[in-house]
Amino acid sequence: MDGIIPLYKPRGMTSFDCVAKVRRIVNQRRVGHSGTLDPDVDGVLPICVGQATKVVELLMNSGKTYQGEVTLGFATTTEDLSGDTIATKPVESEVPAAQIDTVLQGMLGENIQIPPMYSAVKVNGRRLYEYARAGETVERPQRKVVISRFERDGAIDYSPEKQRERFKFQVDCSKGTYVRTLAVDVGKQLGYPAVMSDLTRLKSGGFQLGQCVTLAQLAEHKEDGTLSEIMQPLDWALRAFPRVALTAEEWAQVRNGVFLELNQTAPKVSLAYEGHIKALYQLMDGKKNVYRPDKMFLQNEGVAD
Repeated sequence: MDGIIPLYKPRGMTSFDCVAKVRRIVNQRRVGHSGTLDPDVDGVLPICVGQATKVVELLMNSGKTYQGEVTLGFATTTEDLSGDTIATKPVESEVPAAQIDTVLQGMLGENIQIPPMYSAVKVNGRRLYEYARAGETVERPQRKVVISRFERDGAIDYSPEKQRERFKFQVDCSKGTYVRTLAVDVGKQLGYPAVMSDLTRLKSGGFQLGQCVTLAQLAEHKEDGTLSEIMQPLDWALRAFPRVALTAEEWAQVRNGVFLELNQTAPKVSLAYEGHIKALYQLMDGKKNVYRPDKMFLQNEGVAD
């Protein structure tokens, strides 16, 4: 079985929890996800099965869309509601929508982020959250992320009693973006400590939230022998690459990793035989029309129940 499951990850579960449950449901050992979601976050979590685990990176590179909420007036250790409060500042009067919108628009493009201490990024072989839980600090690596859309989503909710302000947003961003950190950075530019108080991933790997299935629904399809109705073939992740249909002779060459001369100019092309993509080939530097193996999916036979 080779394919991609657009899974809805519920809150209260880790991404690894979801992988473990999918592994048991579909009775496959080779299962992986294409982008971690925190336990308190729900939404789209593409799960790759079998040969499709080789395209996890390609799915992650497609970018993501989130709907979330920023709360101004306090900050936490984890940058969301699960952490301990480390700073407060009353929002004594409503921050105008125009001011918020200006800050959001100013964050478009390339940004430098420092991952939060409570994150799964590894430093010297240990996860950052392991250092944080042990009360240790460590220098965190900077990373470049790209924000292509960052918009307020709906009206502002200001509470004069609590002296806090909330607003929802939607953001389109590159892989590796910490939306929690975006929320904190927005607060800094507005002059207040802030947290990400809610988050749902609406899109990932080309899948929309409405396409997703729950773990319970996945189990039902497995029981009914209808997994093919909800799984996308491995080919889904390669649809952006020009597709070349192989002859039997070319397929024999590809099986042995032979370089091919193709009437193509794209940097990468997918090679299909008998309706299934078997390899991703890359154009060689300095050699016109000559392609070499990049990723191989020789056993790909598509989705099977």
